[in-house]
Amino acid sequence: MDSFNSKVLCTRAEALLKSLIPAIQQLCASDLQLPKDQQKPAIHQFLNTLIRGAELVKYCESISAFNVFRRCRFASQILKLEEEIDGVMVYIPGNVELDARSLSAVLKDLYKELKPPDISRTLSGLIQQQMSLGNLCQSTRMEEANKCSYLSIVPVKSRFYAGLERPVGDLKELLFQSEVTVVGVHCMGGGGKTTFALAICNDPHIKGYFENVHFITVSQSPNLKGIIEMMWEKIVGRKKPEFQNVEDARIQLKQQLSCQSKRTLMILDDVWSRAHLEELLLEAPGYKTVITARDSSVIPRNSCTRLYQLPLLGDEDALSLFCFSAFGQTSIPCTADANLVLDVQAECKGLPLALKVIGSSLNAEPHVTWLNAKNKLSLGESISSDHEEGLFRCLKTSIDLLDDFGRECFLDLASFPENKKICADALLDIWVYVRKLERQDAFMMLWELAKKNLLNLVSSSGSQATISYGNASELYFYQHDVMRDLAVYLGSQDNIVHRKRLFMPRKETNLPGEWGQMLSDRPVNAQVVSIHTGSMVENQWYDMNFPETEVLVLHFSASKYFLPPFVKTMKRLKFLMLCNLNSKRTPIEGLDALSSLTQLRSVRLEKLDVPTILEQIKVIQKLDKLSLSLCEGFGNIATFGNTNLQEFNLDHCSDLEEWPTDICRMPSAQILSITNCHLVEKLPYDLGNLRSLRMLRLSALPALKELPASIGKLGLLEFLDISLCEGLKELPEEIGQLKQLKEFDMRECSRLRRLPKSVCELSSLKHVICDEKIGHLWLQVKASFVPDLRVEIVEPQFTLDWLDD
Repeated sequence: MDSFNSKVLCTRAEALLKSLIPAIQQLCASDLQLPKDQQKPAIHQFLNTLIRGAELVKYCESISAFNVFRRCRFASQILKLEEEIDGVMVYIPGNVELDARSLSAVLKDLYKELKPPDISRTLSGLIQQQMSLGNLCQSTRMEEANKCSYLSIVPVKSRFYAGLERPVGDLKELLFQSEVTVVGVHCMGGGGKTTFALAICNDPHIKGYFENVHFITVSQSPNLKGIIEMMWEKIVGRKKPEFQNVEDARIQLKQQLSCQSKRTLMILDDVWSRAHLEELLLEAPGYKTVITARDSSVIPRNSCTRLYQLPLLGDEDALSLFCFSAFGQTSIPCTADANLVLDVQAECKGLPLALKVIGSSLNAEPHVTWLNAKNKLSLGESISSDHEEGLFRCLKTSIDLLDDFGRECFLDLASFPENKKICADALLDIWVYVRKLERQDAFMMLWELAKKNLLNLVSSSGSQATISYGNASELYFYQHDVMRDLAVYLGSQDNIVHRKRLFMPRKETNLPGEWGQMLSDRPVNAQVVSIHTGSMVENQWYDMNFPETEVLVLHFSASKYFLPPFVKTMKRLKFLMLCNLNSKRTPIEGLDALSSLTQLRSVRLEKLDVPTILEQIKVIQKLDKLSLSLCEGFGNIATFGNTNLQEFNLDHCSDLEEWPTDICRMPSAQILSITNCHLVEKLPYDLGNLRSLRMLRLSALPALKELPASIGKLGLLEFLDISLCEGLKELPEEIGQLKQLKEFDMRECSRLRRLPKSVCELSSLKHVICDEKIGHLWLQVKASFVPDLRVEIVEPQFTLDWLDD
């Protein structure tokens, strides 16, 4: 935006304000003559906004034409003011006793004449539209709430809806079901919930089906009594009585609803609290409610309620919205660099808020600015102060309601790279060994963040049955890039030397240059360090000192990799993750540094050659947990070595044929998991020596022919998983000796046709997961011997999702 456009905007805004201020002053004067309970404080607040706007225009005109950046910044604020004026004039309460229709018509003509061209869709205006969509800005809403007033909202059709045709159709299908009275729509912050709700309001089928459609924004700190009063005026259609309190208002409104027969749809937008929602949800014939929320746990679950997760935009719709924000049209202009536009748009990953904010911030910018934006976004950096402040300020509200501990857990998510599914166990280990959570509490924290749409959980099996604490190792999580950027941003506020977390936001060939300049030869206070590089040799690592570090996550794409020498300084390290993202397994050098990690409790290795690593790890006496995924080299392992482990996990280890000898010599082991190892044909008879074992997972071992009879010696075993063991033809009779067994997962054991008689003796068994072929046998066991048993029959699943990085 150049200085000429800034000057034009000032002139237009000044003319608009001069036309509006006298009329709104008259409206305020008339409002003050009404009884106090009928006055509309929002009108007076709007007048204050106009007066502040006049001061802003005056100040903008005084800025030197040579101060381009400052003029652009204030020009954006003027455009924001225009958007706010346009929205508020549409939403002025219709019951004010003054003929405002002529004033609105004047405004409409003025705005049509004075509205800037494509440049009007700049960052500030778009953030305002996304956050409030015509309502007053959040600070104004908070002030109004504190004054115990509420602004009437009657939404108008948005200028442009992208990618909502299918979601709107899905929601209508739910709403038109006779038994459904409540539909809860949820997605992450910035995902377009409010825009979606407005699209529902303006859908012709919705308008044709419901005689009345009403839209109310609830927000974080709602005035519940004011909202119910507004619902009364909208639904009942006459002046509200005096309500004593929220409960009195709710009861009287419910009585009125029971006397009406009109089909009514109430949309409650931006709900943050279940307690608030319970005060606003009403039941009556023909009355239905749509709720939008970031946190799915806000929405009640019952037979009349349906949940709908609003999807992010697909590539085609995302490009349309991005182009509309950047160019004022829904396709790439012929004058633009199409590949560059596509690259920048792709970085937004389908998040509507990011598409709008980033697109509009690049409006009318030269090619070099677009190129710089692409480079910065690919490195996880903000492209401008407006981009950073606007986007992150909006998304930050998603974690504002987390307590301090929850916020710490959220920030830990940034330890892992973007665009990759991460085993949830890795994150849980950080929370258990560093944040000092009990494992079940850590899982509940994971589930809580997922419910708030701050991360996404998926099961490797594709079955919802496995999303439970018992099968946490089958869960994977991933974050939307923008939410990860938020975590990186919030975790990088302190000086780099004093940060609690030291992250590389994106992969680079080597370490960031500023680390060498600022961190070499001095103690660094970071508790969590995350590094993502290519191949590294010894002399490429900086000489850094990390005496406080407890978490080290190393991701790399390399055919060979030298462990950072500064690992030796991490005397307090408790969790270490080495993950190779290359297509082939990688050997690790410099492993002698591991011998100094006397406090190490958990190690996770992915896609590595493991023999030399295991030789070094076996001397770490405090190591509780070892997890190997997609690793090779087991044919060269004579003994495993470390017998102090409490948990040992092997997954997708393609050359594992026989168990390492020492696996059955771990007296403290409570969890043993061998999964997706297709060459394993038999288990050692000594399996029964693992007397402390509480969880045994033997999933997806298709070559496994039988379970050893010694399995009956596992007297403390509570969870047994033999799912997808297609070669198993029968279970040993000794399985009935598992007196503590509570959960048994035997999905897709296709050759199993009978159960041993001893299963009738499994008195503690509470839950069996199986397919239909053997489900009827378990139902007979339930009917005759174990009445409390829950038999869950699931359909076969086939997925290759685990191949996705």
